[in-house]
Amino acid sequence: MATDNTLIEVNNLNVGFRFGDEYYNAVEDVSISLAKNEILAIVGESGCGKSTLATAIIGLHDPHNTRIEGEILYNGLDLTKLNEKLYNRLRGNDISMIFQDPLGSLNPVMTIYKQIEESLIYHTKLNDKERYDRVLELLNQVGIPKPERVMKQYPHELSGGMRQRVVIAIALANKPPVIIADEPTTALDVTIQAQILDLMKDIQEETESGIILITHDLGVVAETADRVAVMYAGQIVEEAPVDVLFTDPKHPYTRSLLNSIPNELHEDGEELHVIQGTVPSLQNLPRKGDRFRDRIPWIPDEAFDEDPILHEIAPGHKVRGNSWKYFHFEGEEME
Repeated sequence: MATDNTLIEVNNLNVGFRFGDEYYNAVEDVSISLAKNEILAIVGESGCGKSTLATAIIGLHDPHNTRIEGEILYNGLDLTKLNEKLYNRLRGNDISMIFQDPLGSLNPVMTIYKQIEESLIYHTKLNDKERYDRVLELLNQVGIPKPERVMKQYPHELSGGMRQRVVIAIALANKPPVIIADEPTTALDVTIQAQILDLMKDIQEETESGIILITHDLGVVAETADRVAVMYAGQIVEEAPVDVLFTDPKHPYTRSLLNSIPNELHEDGEELHVIQGTVPSLQNLPRKGDRFRDRIPWIPDEAFDEDPILHEIAPGHKVRGNSWKYFHFEGEEME
């Protein structure tokens, strides 16, 4: 539900990709919102629809082979109705994206200065001196040492962590209210990951921007997010404040994810839980029923709703269907 602090409101969003003459939904009936000064994490395995949701919000889909239904509201404006010219006015100015692969998202034949300056030229009326000062300010803000030298360098001359900081600087150039970070630390070592996450949190607190953090790393979520939406096979299966999700997860998929990561409760030599099977392909999604059902075959059929819906079981805590009431891990006794 939208409030005065709401930045993005997604309502009943479907994103389908065309295969032959048919469209298959990679995102189905998703409704989420993002508030000012909030970090919303969207988690799930590869292939669950996280990045598809992100690219739909920022408008980076192929209109000829993608069908989008539903609403994506930004300040009351439905982004799904915009043409590319109008979207370009928002993209990079109101909504920015930090991509997973910094080397792939940077132009190899442009200097770092030119790549950051490009967004300032397009969206502002700053003169040459003002743009130079702003680029210098941004490189300092993201913690790049010797920024005057780095400005003149090319992406291949920088480390992975430095390139990711440059990508963040580009995303921040026009102080956008909404930042989408798609797996921003995946290719980085643990030390650099921590630095990048701390940087994002500092920026978010300073600018009061809202951040949508796309990740499969639950450790990152625990350290960073305020609220979490768990996606499986294109649907939101659970949504909750971060502390609630980690202490009282409900949906079988959420519980399986959390039980698959090592923690202090695992004893030496104890095997981690392994989720059976894989995420179903777009062309083989079940038409009805719980999409996680086939991966927990020991749960009886009567535990699953024919058409599970996302409903609120406690303030701010939503779960799809009622199978969580019957779920237990294989070999466990029901309480």
